[in-house]
Amino acid sequence: MSNEAAIALERAGVGTLFCLAGVGGHVEGIVEKTRAAACTIAIDGCDIDCVRKTLEAEGIEPGVHVVITDLGIEKAKTYEYPEENVCRVVDAVLAASPCCGCGGAGSEASGACCASRDAGRSGSCCEA
Repeated sequence: MSNEAAIALERAGVGTLFCLAGVGGHVEGIVEKTRAAACTIAIDGCDIDCVRKTLEAEGIEPGVHVVITDLGIEKAKTYEYPEENVCRVVDAVLAASPCCGCGGAGSEASGACCASRDAGRSGSCCEA
């Protein structure tokens, strides 16, 4: 689900995906590009915080950290989940993101997601 949310954010013009395995594997080019990002977003599935810890091990402090289970979404060992849950994760990232979401220097797409969410419509980025 975290990967699907990251893809939705990238498609909406909010950032670029980086390879977490490359960061954890100390792949120089990937680590350098991740460090150079204006804002790093960590989306963890649960409170074990694997993504955050992997980034921090390379000296990369996430500007935004969202934990899916903190949103009331249960961790499941399946790749099938309601799309509305992905939208909830996307909206949580945007709400927490001063650097690439609401109120930040984000793209028009992220602004549209925020405006839609603030107007009370669900699934804002998924519909953008």
